[in-house]
Amino acid sequence: MELLWGYLLAVNAAALAVMGYDKGQARRRGRRVAEKRLLALAAIGGAVGIWLGMRIFRHKTKHLSFVYAVPAMFLIQAFLIYYLTRLFPS
Repeated sequence: MELLWGYLLAVNAAALAVMGYDKGQARRRGRRVAEKRLLALAAIGGAVGIWLGMRIFRHKTKHLSFVYAVPAMFLIQAFLIYYLTRLFPS
């Protein structure tokens, strides 16, 4: 289980950092991170990091794909984590 928590911490930290980077690039009109890549980060366990990035950086908050998909992914991930912790207690 420690491996799972370490993975989730790392992927969410990366997701938050990528959201901050993309917001900075948007302000500077630089090369952006593809929305598919941001949603993929959320899908592989980084939904909390993407959601925090949306709130902290006020980024992608008007995109319905983020407004609905990221919380849905979080709920699915939370259920899976709950199930795994019940299945494999530490």
